Amino acid sequence: MMTKKSTPASRASLILFLSQMIAALEVPLDLSQPPTITHQSPKNYIVDPRENIVIQCEAKGKPPPSFSWTRNGTHFDIDKDARVTVKPNSGTLVINIMNGGKAEAYEGIYQCTAKNERGAAISNNIVIRSSRSPLWTKEKIEPKHVREGDPLVLQCSPPVGLPPPIIFWMDNSFQRLPQNERVSQGLNGDLYFSNVKPQDTREDYICYARFNHTQTIQQKQPISVKVFSMDSLNETISANLSDTDFYSAKPLTERRPALLTPVGSTSTKVELRGNVLLLECIAEGLPTPVIRWIKEGGELPTNRTFFENFKKTLKIIDVSEADSGKYKCIARNTLGSTHHTITVTVKAAPYWITAPRNLVLSPGEDGTLICRANGNPKPSISWLRNGVSIAIAPEDPSRKVDGDTIIFSDVQESLSAVYQCNASNEYGYLLANAFVNVLAEPPRILTPANKLYQVIANNPALLDCAFFGSPVPEIEWFKGVKGSILHGDLYVFHDNGTLEIPVAQKDSTGTYTCVARNKLGKVQNEVHLEVKDPTMIIKQPEYKIVQRAGQVSFECTIKHDRTLIPTITWLKDNGELPEDERFIIHKDSLAIMNVTDKDDGTYTCVANTTLDSVSASAVLTVVDRPNSPFDLELTDQLERSVQLSWIPGYDNNSPITNFVVEYEDGMHEPGIWHYQTEVRGTQTTVQLKLSPYVNYSFRVIAVNEIGRSQPSEASEQYLTKAAKPDENPTGVQGIGSEPDNLVITWEPLKGFQSNGPGLQYKVSWRQKDVGDEWTSVIVANVSKYIVSGTPTFVPYEIKVQSLNDLGYAPEPAEVIGHSGEDLPMVAPGNVQVHIVNSTLAKVHWDPVPLKTVRGHLQGYRIYYWKVQNLSKRRRRHVEKKILTFSGNKTHGMLPGLEPYSSYKLNVRVVNGKGEGPASPDKLFKTPEGVPSSPSFLKITNPTLDSLTLEWGPPTHPNGVLIAYTLKFQPINSTHELGPLVDIRIPANETSLILSNLNYSTRYKFYFYAQTSVGSGSQITEEAVTIMDEVRPVYPRIRNVTASAAESYANISWEYEGPDHVNFYVEYGVAGSKEDWKKEIVNGSRSFFVLKGLTPGTAYKVRVGAEGLSGFVSSEDVFETGPAMASRQVDIATQGWFIGLMCAVALLILILLIVCFIRRNKGGKYPVKEKEDAHADPEIQPMKEDDGTFGEYSDAEDHKPLKKGSRTPSDRTVKKEDSDDSLVDYGEGVNGQFNEDGSFIGQYSGKKEKEPAEGNESSEAPSPVNAMNSFV
Repeated sequence: MMTKKSTPASRASLILFLSQMIAALEVPLDLSQPPTITHQSPKNYIVDPRENIVIQCEAKGKPPPSFSWTRNGTHFDIDKDARVTVKPNSGTLVINIMNGGKAEAYEGIYQCTAKNERGAAISNNIVIRSSRSPLWTKEKIEPKHVREGDPLVLQCSPPVGLPPPIIFWMDNSFQRLPQNERVSQGLNGDLYFSNVKPQDTREDYICYARFNHTQTIQQKQPISVKVFSMDSLNETISANLSDTDFYSAKPLTERRPALLTPVGSTSTKVELRGNVLLLECIAEGLPTPVIRWIKEGGELPTNRTFFENFKKTLKIIDVSEADSGKYKCIARNTLGSTHHTITVTVKAAPYWITAPRNLVLSPGEDGTLICRANGNPKPSISWLRNGVSIAIAPEDPSRKVDGDTIIFSDVQESLSAVYQCNASNEYGYLLANAFVNVLAEPPRILTPANKLYQVIANNPALLDCAFFGSPVPEIEWFKGVKGSILHGDLYVFHDNGTLEIPVAQKDSTGTYTCVARNKLGKVQNEVHLEVKDPTMIIKQPEYKIVQRAGQVSFECTIKHDRTLIPTITWLKDNGELPEDERFIIHKDSLAIMNVTDKDDGTYTCVANTTLDSVSASAVLTVVDRPNSPFDLELTDQLERSVQLSWIPGYDNNSPITNFVVEYEDGMHEPGIWHYQTEVRGTQTTVQLKLSPYVNYSFRVIAVNEIGRSQPSEASEQYLTKAAKPDENPTGVQGIGSEPDNLVITWEPLKGFQSNGPGLQYKVSWRQKDVGDEWTSVIVANVSKYIVSGTPTFVPYEIKVQSLNDLGYAPEPAEVIGHSGEDLPMVAPGNVQVHIVNSTLAKVHWDPVPLKTVRGHLQGYRIYYWKVQNLSKRRRRHVEKKILTFSGNKTHGMLPGLEPYSSYKLNVRVVNGKGEGPASPDKLFKTPEGVPSSPSFLKITNPTLDSLTLEWGPPTHPNGVLIAYTLKFQPINSTHELGPLVDIRIPANETSLILSNLNYSTRYKFYFYAQTSVGSGSQITEEAVTIMDEVRPVYPRIRNVTASAAESYANISWEYEGPDHVNFYVEYGVAGSKEDWKKEIVNGSRSFFVLKGLTPGTAYKVRVGAEGLSGFVSSEDVFETGPAMASRQVDIATQGWFIGLMCAVALLILILLIVCFIRRNKGGKYPVKEKEDAHADPEIQPMKEDDGTFGEYSDAEDHKPLKKGSRTPSDRTVKKEDSDDSLVDYGEGVNGQFNEDGSFIGQYSGKKEKEPAEGNESSEAPSPVNAMNSFV
């Protein structure tokens, strides 16, 4: 919420202007004038008897007036009293009573007279009285014995002081006694009890009277009150009390209200106009009555009516005659009501309607003095001249008294005097002095010459022209040096000479001339006006919500007139900012750091200049997580439910949205709190469902938008009775871990779900659909039971029932499980391969009978590998790849094949135990494809008109090469390309000399190979013919090559030219029109690694040298490898693996030592045992990625089981491979084909070692396979 206000300084000028109008005819002090009283003491003056008495009387006049005093109506001779002095140049009396004098001796009515040759002015009658603070009279106060429920009044009766004291009740520890609707203090100072209670018993009810004038407090004797309850009264009345010591012997009963004050049903009250009206009604009764006020025949005045003392006092401020009437107080409780009517009459001391004002006349002029006052009763008006009744003053034909008016005509200078008007009635009087001064004076302007006025645009401008003259001069205003007289609606001309421009604009700026003239002369004065631009807040503070301990900033940007200097002040809740270093004031903002709850409030930015002030406010709301709930209470405690209630903590300005109830099971899981339920933020009670045999404690957490409160204190504990279990275990499963067992598992019940002691489980099973009886066993403290001797993979009906010492849970539901699986028995048959294109093939097979699967059918797995690239020799390594197809599929797609190659594959069925036997290997071939780019292109031997080209065949011809194609074109100095020349070259060539070229010309070459399928990727290069027979010194970057991986590429090149050059590498997506991306190579290295590349994307790359006229190499094209499904961590670098390997090596060393010792001792060591103890699986070498499709892991050959191992029916097992291979290609979960046969998904492969050919050297074993050899 934001507010904004503006207070132009010209508004204050308008107020000043009004006061100037009142004093428009002030007579300059250098002119003769009668006295005027300027300051005097109040009419009723109560003095402190410990200090000197000062009675003020100040006056002005020309010549300066002399002063005299009267006391009690007679002349007060100051010279005869040494204690009385008069201040110099003043009429103020100082009575010295500090040295033995008594203030009471100087009490009386004083009046001051100020007189000069032109008249005499008099002060009010000043009544001097000395302040009094008398002591309480000594009295013996008997203890008060009162019966419970009865009313009681403790009287204060303070001594009469001057002025009256302030009364209050306290105990002997100076602590105020608590007051409420039942116990309260009346206007007279008495302490009223509507009914007493036993806790009212005490011995130190003390009434205090504070006399402010003397700064003293008087204390009454303590009053003792003893309240007797009915039970104790019956027991002790005969022994301790007499019949007169208590108010009543009636039993404690409720009663209707009765008034303690005022008494009776009616009363009257007289109050003076302008005073505060206080009406009081205090009632007794049981229960305690409540008070209501009404005004008969009207409404209580709004904005002036207040209720005090628990509505027992009606307060109306600034009363007037309209407030007269009948006011009724009504006291009511459950048994009835009573009332009292107070008739209020508002009288009025005299008050001015028109007070007489000084009158300045020129000889021969006429004038009037008017004195009009009102009051109740109507005041009488009397006139005095120079302090003497006008009735006995000398006659003057130019003066006529007409009631409240004196009329003067054709006055002469001798008529000058001071006239007093006295308006009085029985409630007071008014006295006013007004002189008549007869002068003949030419005009004079009192406003300083060339005064500068500055105002804000669109606000009033008030230009003063204070003047004096007799007769009263006429005033005219002009603008500019030769301007015409101002008039019209744009200006307002005031009687005091002020010129008002109601809405000043920028063009109002200028010089204004005021001219005053009467019959005795003429005078003028110039003033200047400047109109300034207003100050504005262009960026105001905005409403902010901030969390406790956060920080917040309020902006306040202002725009102001450039000639004014603004100051910005920040306020909090209309007061100064706290003196705290957390409040940081910047030029245009206020920042509050580490906000606390106390910072909540309204912040105001005030921009001040000398002429205006603008402000804007915004509210800061500090929020935080709620405070914790408290006072948790358990009620309605039943066996299975209880009601929890609490009191919410403070929400910290963010409403509580909900409460979270948590419980602790002190018996089963002490210290662990669990979620129980959640209710709305407006709810503070909840009915909780309980479980048997749980020792509950509860706590509540409040939640708002900021977060969760701290948990409440825990409730009291509540232990529920034990009972039979209500529920059975969940998650019951039956899965065999071996071909001849059934493992039954379940989720055990939690402690509070047991419902009682002795929790156990009844596990039952039987083979499905064979009619067997249930077999059962009771177990405890476990969640698994293994049934042995089962047939392989048959269904079982299973159920698990919970029980405790009190009985069984309800009958559980049955679930179906299976005994253990074994490896599949049969391989898929009728395997067929359909070639889709040079890189994709589709495989079909016949499903195996489900009975031979001997487990849950998981799918089929295809092993395939490349036997030979038809354009090369036989591969030295076999790279086996695996694709898995989930479910009962009968076909799948093989992606990523190499064109023009021979492949073999087989298919195996997979269940939960592993793979079945492989189908016979199937051989198939892929057709030719387009070749890759030539392996390199070199341009050598440049002459004036020829270049020699050399190249290498494609790394992947993908078929039989039939030709090469060379295209080239010249490049001029502006890098524009010339006509393209096309040359076809036989496939068996590896070099070419180009003749008839232009000398000193740069050429760009494009070179690619072709098969019968089409053209492959091209390689580009640039070269320059020489200018003459001298070998050119052009720098040269050639043989740019790229070795790509999945997301990076190694770029290398050769450079010929000057030393110390800086290279850069530019690259981009091949075929894209986007700008080249540029990477700077540190130093003069001839290699660089491009990182952050997109997998499976073709890129173009070139290398350049800085500062060599933008010379760059020819372009090269490479392709990153495809994205892999996952990357395995190289465990050879893991600390745990290194430690494990060291431990295994140490163990082997120990075994070797033991064997050596036994052998030396002649012991036998069976070879078979040794083999079994040290048998390692075949260690397969890791094969580098060839860049054709991705990375594959080595697959291991099938091996027969060792002696003594468990074997399936076909007597063979295969070590399980990773399941990270390509899954369900096509219809599978992790991959599929598009309509065009393209592959979407991820896959991985395994490598299988093939017998080495030629002079192949053995490779070091992989750390992974080394680890597998010991597992």
